[in-house]
Amino acid sequence: MLELIEKPLINTSRSELISRIGNTPLFRINNIDSGIPSGVEVLVKAEFFNPGGSVKDRAALNIIHEAKRSGCLERGKTLLDATSGNTGIAYAMIGAALKLPVTVCLPTNASPERKAILRSYGAKIIETESNGTTDSAQRIARDLAANYPNDFVYLDQYNNDANWRAHYNGTGPEIWRQTEGRITHFITGLGTTGTFTGTSRRLKEFKKEVRCLSVQPESPLHGIEGMKHLPSAIVPGIYDSTLVDEEVTVSTEDAQEMAERLSHEEGLLVGTSSGANVFAALRLAQTLPSNSVVVTILCDSGERYLSHRR
Repeated sequence: MLELIEKPLINTSRSELISRIGNTPLFRINNIDSGIPSGVEVLVKAEFFNPGGSVKDRAALNIIHEAKRSGCLERGKTLLDATSGNTGIAYAMIGAALKLPVTVCLPTNASPERKAILRSYGAKIIETESNGTTDSAQRIARDLAANYPNDFVYLDQYNNDANWRAHYNGTGPEIWRQTEGRITHFITGLGTTGTFTGTSRRLKEFKKEVRCLSVQPESPLHGIEGMKHLPSAIVPGIYDSTLVDEEVTVSTEDAQEMAERLSHEEGLLVGTSSGANVFAALRLAQTLPSNSVVVTILCDSGERYLSHRR
């Protein structure tokens, strides 16, 4: 049975929607039998509790706030960025709440559910090459911003420090508080790398002994939406490899199977990137001594990928 480590704040008022980003709950994995030694805990931070449904709400909000603070978000301009889906949805949700138009460049093979959600929030989608990555989407977004500077504000989540700072100021302190400082290992996947970079940097400041592991797909051609295979992709400018204590890889098949197990055995309907994170976390936990506490991220809800489920 799932054990709630900390109850999230819940408020249905539309006027307070954005204030409900963050403070997501932490759950203990209890039912999946994976040979974890006695005394070792695997905890998952359920980011689908954010109002936009994913961990990307945090970065999107901070990026937009920084754009407004710096003065580059002028009246009449459209928010523009490249995305694999979740950050775009977060922009679209926040944009609707703040009355800001949003355009996203999105790989055409993104799940139909993600596209439908984006359109439901009123965002405009520019579909790019169906190569499973956001590299071409980034190039198109950059070109649009360069060619139409009076029309767009290019938010550039892959190179925007406001991305990782959202996790440095939010996700990291929340995990530290929720585990009462007992965390020994943090492990999560790399996409924009903001979640890993910001959270790891803050946790290591709290306790330098915390080991931080990054997760990537095992090959360039993969089906883990939201994750990057960095050796074959454009490396985000915000990525700090010095924070990585160990790099691990996960196959698409293992990620998909774990996502299904999480829904069937734990009642957690999550996406494939969450499956990859939990697979890697459980594999790590098998090697650890008693009193180890492993924390990973459930990036989003599996409702966004039902058409891709086997």
